[in-house]
Amino acid sequence: MSSSPVAIVTGAGTGIGRAVMLALVSAGYRVGAAGRNGERLQQVLADAGLGPDQALAIATDITDPDSVKALFAEVKERYGRLDLLFNNAGIGAPPVPLEELSVKHWRAVVDTNLTGAFLCTQEAFRIMKTQHPQGGRIINNGSISATSPRPRSAPYTATKHAMTGLTKSTSLDGRAYNIACGQIDIGNAATEMTEPMRRGIPQANGDILVEPMMDVAHVADAVVHMAQLPLDANVQVMTIMATKMPFVGRG
Repeated sequence: MSSSPVAIVTGAGTGIGRAVMLALVSAGYRVGAAGRNGERLQQVLADAGLGPDQALAIATDITDPDSVKALFAEVKERYGRLDLLFNNAGIGAPPVPLEELSVKHWRAVVDTNLTGAFLCTQEAFRIMKTQHPQGGRIINNGSISATSPRPRSAPYTATKHAMTGLTKSTSLDGRAYNIACGQIDIGNAATEMTEPMRRGIPQANGDILVEPMMDVAHVADAVVHMAQLPLDANVQVMTIMATKMPFVGRG
């Protein structure tokens, strides 16, 4: 069996997840690429010329415990272990006034962004605690919304603040089993999800502003750096952002 490290990336079909998944493969990882759209995942791997010895496309609903269990079981069956989980999958809700947000939309965001990450973390622990050598690393996508909200983003912001708590608890609970956990807070990476920002995005003072963006490749490089550290070292929290975006201080 190959000694190459093994990773699972959620939300791997688009945006940050796709960029990170491809960067990990380039860095020598074998990757379980998880996402809701199995056909899209297959196309991403085909376009990159990746075979099953390098990456698996696994259609997954991370809000469903059985689907999550099947994802981790397939990766373990194929590759024998798990060294890295990148909890990346996430969604937002319509940017409406807080009091007009439907409970349905609130629950969808919580189920995906927070519960989904928790379910994946549970399965990662089950593998990492029992494999030899023991341990591994979990990296959570916190977003800079884990620090500061945008207007009309209560569900997304609440789940990303909660992700920080999950990261800290995971880091603490993983110590006894050589499981490291860190968080990457990402601001304004150019992806399909952030494309509307190019037309302007609401600011806290009510203005609409076109904000600076950065290449998503820089995010992928940062995640690979975090992933490749030895398990006795950990980036607990990293913020990577477009340098001139309105975030630091008062903008």
